[in-house]
Amino acid sequence: QVQFVESGGGSVQPGGSLRLSCVASGFTFSSRGMKWYRQTPGKEREFVATISAHSDFVRVADSVKGRFSISRDNLQNTVWLQMNDLKPEDTAVYYCGVWGDDDNWGQGTQVTVSS
Repeated sequence: QVQFVESGGGSVQPGGSLRLSCVASGFTFSSRGMKWYRQTPGKEREFVATISAHSDFVRVADSVKGRFSISRDNLQNTVWLQMNDLKPEDTAVYYCGVWGDDDNWGQGTQVTVSS
């Protein structure tokens, strides 16, 4: 059973930083690309970042380029999203998942950016 446990969210002021973690299980983590998406109420889930199985390819959304970075550790079955210089428009629930799989998601972690 594919499972993701996201953590690290919270409330921060604009300009602050957070590091989200996602521990995955139920599949061969080291052979799959991973992704982070986010969602706000009333909107579709949107792409944030992706990383290939062996970290040789990463891509982040234009809206977070230069502020967010994605990384992973295949020994820990964990993928991270480092978020710097947070803005109010980054407020959302953040989810991790397997690249190419839109059926399995974790419970998400709430990020709120507000002064």
